[in-house]
Amino acid sequence: MDPVSLITQNLQEVLNGQIIKDVIEVQKRPLQIYWGTAPTGRPHCGYFVPMTKLAHFLQTGCHVKILLADLHAFLDNMKAPLDLVAYRAKYYERIVKSILTSIGVPIDKLDFVIGSSYQLSEKYTMDIFRLSSLVTQNDARRAGADVVKQVESPLLSGLIYPLMQALDEQHLDVDAQFGGVDQRKIFVLAEEYLPQLGYKKRAHLMNPMVPGLTQGGKMSSSDPNSKIDLLDDEKTVKKKVASAFCAPGVVEENGLIAFVEYVILPISKLGTTVVDGESVFIEKSGSFKINRDEKWGGPLEYSTIDQLKEDYAGEKLSPQDLKQGLADAINQLLAPIRAEFLADTSFKELELKAYPPPVVAKSTKKKEKVLGSKYLEAMEAKKKREAEKAAAASVDAVADKVDETKISK
Repeated sequence: MDPVSLITQNLQEVLNGQIIKDVIEVQKRPLQIYWGTAPTGRPHCGYFVPMTKLAHFLQTGCHVKILLADLHAFLDNMKAPLDLVAYRAKYYERIVKSILTSIGVPIDKLDFVIGSSYQLSEKYTMDIFRLSSLVTQNDARRAGADVVKQVESPLLSGLIYPLMQALDEQHLDVDAQFGGVDQRKIFVLAEEYLPQLGYKKRAHLMNPMVPGLTQGGKMSSSDPNSKIDLLDDEKTVKKKVASAFCAPGVVEENGLIAFVEYVILPISKLGTTVVDGESVFIEKSGSFKINRDEKWGGPLEYSTIDQLKEDYAGEKLSPQDLKQGLADAINQLLAPIRAEFLADTSFKELELKAYPPPVVAKSTKKKEKVLGSKYLEAMEAKKKREAEKAAAASVDAVADKVDETKISK
């Protein structure tokens, strides 16, 4: 497969694709491309989608930069304080390296860049001011609508977020930016406004958003029921996949089929070999396997997603069989990541610093005892008996006093 075709494989949309062709075919130099991620919630299995594309970029000789956008994480409705974001940026770098290594992608040609390492410079700050004098409030809000957390009273930080992402293309000195299709409005903003600052247009590559495990929506860190964490154990993975929404015969918006299409099959075809001491990519004839029992028809194997979709739409492939095969495939992907995490104390310590357990404040107020109805009835009966006993004793005391008076007379 030619480099341009591999770079654009499995993408939902490409803007300014001619820039990519010009760099590779005319200028004959490596494409400079970056992928950014804001270190907020815990990375989940949805991250395998961009990771497979990073593998394709590296396979074609692209120079790939990974932006760990710490300031973006802070600006996104202040999801975390800056000191916590700093740990999360380190954790994201560690987990991204672990993902790529687990699928056999050499990481020696990757550049990891912390956003604040250049976004606090005088030149970058001046560009923010320049860009903010061009972009309207409505344009900034619209650009970040699918990325920045939307709240009733939005903060000004949410308007700065898309401006910075547009400027990152210039300050990272790349030819193209890669991201999910949810980034499209920010990409369009960059194409419209960067030339007004005297900067060139870039190409934009967008992968589709994998639907979550629940019905509707994407796999998201903010929705625990929609995702599988990268450190989930085997039992948890099987439980989450088993409970995933998966209507018989329905291919559209099926998160499990999408995961096979954009993660399992592409990864199964990735391979590397060593030539002159360097890792070189090779393409394998991969497939998705389902180890089905013989009494239900025996094992299944799919080398193309079209074949799987056809069988599922015709209900030749059941949701139960799809779930079993996918749970096994995901656990196979996660096994080396889990093993690395469990064997490395520094990895575990970093995870704890990045995502410390929530502190539950102890209440100093004494908890009032809630009394049951039977207990209250028994207490009322006891009080009544004691009152009757006291009344009887009072009568006896009066009678005794009368008797004593008669005797004295």
